[in-house]
Amino acid sequence: MYLKIHKSGDSTIVALCDRELIGKTLKEGNINVTITEEFYKGELISREKAVEVLSKAGNVNIFGEKAVSCAIECGVVDKNNVKIINEVAHAQAFRI
Repeated sequence: MYLKIHKSGDSTIVALCDRELIGKTLKEGNINVTITEEFYKGELISREKAVEVLSKAGNVNIFGEKAVSCAIECGVVDKNNVKIINEVAHAQAFRI
């Protein structure tokens, strides 16, 4: 999985996606999203590291079955809040 952390002022967004999804465009209905290198391609990490980072993250944006399952495992995302776009799992979470 790729992990990239974006910081802007006091705000931090954790972007996580399955490795094979980089560069793919998903289209379904009025949804059209590209999983770009600029936003998602950071450090290649293990499942254990993904769970560790996600468990502490405030805002997350996640694509892929492996990545989303890590977020579910550590309690950041509820499985009922996962969106499927072109058979690809997607989740976002924001902690206040």
